[in-house]
Amino acid sequence: MPFFSIIIPLFNKEKFLKATLESVFEQTFSDFEILVINDGSTDKSLEVVESIQHKKIKIYNQKNQGVSAARNLGIEKSTSDYCCFLDADDIWKPNHLESLFQLIQKFPDAGLYCNRYEIQISKNKIISTTFEFGNSHEGYINDFFKSSLVNRIALTSACCISKKTYHEIQGFDTEITNGEDLDYWIRIALKYKIAISNQNTLIYNFRTDNQSISKINIEKQKLPNLEKYHSEEKQNPSLKRFLDLYRIEYALHFHICGNTNKKKFYLKNVAKENINPKTKLLFRTPSILLEKMLFTKRYLKQFGIDFSVYH
Repeated sequence: MPFFSIIIPLFNKEKFLKATLESVFEQTFSDFEILVINDGSTDKSLEVVESIQHKKIKIYNQKNQGVSAARNLGIEKSTSDYCCFLDADDIWKPNHLESLFQLIQKFPDAGLYCNRYEIQISKNKIISTTFEFGNSHEGYINDFFKSSLVNRIALTSACCISKKTYHEIQGFDTEITNGEDLDYWIRIALKYKIAISNQNTLIYNFRTDNQSISKINIEKQKLPNLEKYHSEEKQNPSLKRFLDLYRIEYALHFHICGNTNKKKFYLKNVAKENINPKTKLLFRTPSILLEKMLFTKRYLKQFGIDFSVYH
């Protein structure tokens, strides 16, 4: 039985998949299996993975059901006690699995293990991430939600869970089509310790097309139900601030597409002190102007210029 099962959900990633798999084969820690869950790809993704014919790769095909169902199937089919996740367009550095293995040995009580990561925001620009506890800290995190306000501690391709965690928390919510990983890490963090390494082992692909958020796109998405954590956030100010950050983000998207009811729904439970002045200004800005501003933001990102309105 391998130590790690690597779960790769696959949907139309033919341009990136080969490089992603090569980054797995280059790992210094080699005791793993790879489970590629083809989620009804319509491009040549399946042909790419089938052409590699590596003994560690197992391929499972399913009709298109979304990334949550693909990840859950991967966990169910895995034979290891620890499952790592890798999106089919991200890149692991050679030390990724070795770092997670060492983290598990040192901090066995964690329910979620995380490596640090870099973000590729354009073809030629990669930015670093920082956390409030500094670059050298390794071990359990005192306040997961507070530490995730700027950069998320739990980024899916940088994470590993034990099979024990999966059986107790259950899997990714298949009803959610956007933010399913956010919901999963919240559920885990409310019950378990979270451990982070001091190793930077992932290049997260955050490159996006210069497309505006359309009404169809946002309103077809099933977002996480953040209100189900109402009792927990009343007792946990850090969780409250963390959830409000995403409520504000969702509300701003609905403001851009002109859905006032949805905007009000997400803003109604946000604490006033959690909305900064520049974000308040955006909510008073006409949606057509915000859409142009968003287009400009994404255009500038190609040149390595990035900024956030939420902090």
